[in-house]
Amino acid sequence: MSTIVQGSVPSDELALHRTFQELPELEVQCERVVKSGENTVFPVLWMRDATQEAIEDALADDPTVESVECLSSLDEEYLYEMEWIDHVHLLLNILTNGEATILDAVGRRDRWHLRVLFPDREHFARTHEFAEDHGLAFDVRSIRELEGEPAGRYGLTEGQYEALILAADRGYFEVSRETTLEELADELDVSHQALSEQLRRGMEALVEDTLFVGEMADEIV
Repeated sequence: MSTIVQGSVPSDELALHRTFQELPELEVQCERVVKSGENTVFPVLWMRDATQEAIEDALADDPTVESVECLSSLDEEYLYEMEWIDHVHLLLNILTNGEATILDAVGRRDRWHLRVLFPDREHFARTHEFAEDHGLAFDVRSIRELEGEPAGRYGLTEGQYEALILAADRGYFEVSRETTLEELADELDVSHQALSEQLRRGMEALVEDTLFVGEMADEIV
């Protein structure tokens, strides 16, 4: 069963450690990452909270970056394609032995925060074992199996999924609400308090699952 793992890795065990040291306010968000050969990956990264000149000067001095090209810029955010050739062993293992897909990756200060989709628990176990064998600190925050479709896809229980879908369908989230919590509770045949809790926990799960690369990453620095 497919498994989503959220965790973090020190930047000195992955990439761009020197860049983060030189630009402590820099945030890097991965658009995609492609493996090339046995020891190289080509990530495409959005970089923000620093000037383009400062970013490119730092990248030029970073030993993990072999080459870099600015693909685009938008509102003081810069999209780079680069080649990483050093300290990417864990990342390569995730993509090869783990046969995984990196859903999200954000670099901030001295850590990379990852959300990774593995084909199953066994593939994740291979990556975890690799990290332990090589002394790599892959700190796992959560492991979730994708079951109970479609609710499980978003980390929701069936009750939370049903409550959120009905609330949205009935206009509960509109600026001028088209229904009340009491009316939704009656329709679902649950108490007002139970429905309120389902909606709160469901929205919390959605925020954590979909916005992990943003504010949620700050909580595990």
